[in-house]
Amino acid sequence: MPQPYSDDLRRKLLEAYEAGAGSLQRLAVQFRVSWGYAKKIRVQQLRSGGKERPVQTRHGPRSRITAAVQESLREWLRRQPDLTEAELHERLRGQGVQVVQSRVGQVLRAMGLRRKKNRSMPSSATRKRTASDAKNFLPASPPSRRRN
Repeated sequence: MPQPYSDDLRRKLLEAYEAGAGSLQRLAVQFRVSWGYAKKIRVQQLRSGGKERPVQTRHGPRSRITAAVQESLREWLRRQPDLTEAELHERLRGQGVQVVQSRVGQVLRAMGLRRKKNRSMPSSATRKRTASDAKNFLPASPPSRRRN
């Protein structure tokens, strides 16, 4: 991943422009940066008043799934563990949280909650009845060797 230009380079380019050493386009060539970058940092300087790179606090928009919403999801699943993602999505919409249904699954996985049945449990010890309701005298078949 590319690294950002140093604040020193930004400062020197902007000070040269303020001193009238040339146009932004000529200074961009002189400092070996793109003209678009020179325009961008000039606009940032005009907006903020500083020559340093503005501090970036986060990437992307803030999540609508807050800690309180996550706690609601946990509580709903504690009370009714067989809720589907679609039902959880509807409950969130009822609370006024607008997210797409796939985001509900992403959040549940991030919280460490699974929405699939656990197949690691042993199968039922009760044998299935035959169609004629006759007793089955054949030995039990060996368990499946299929791996998960």
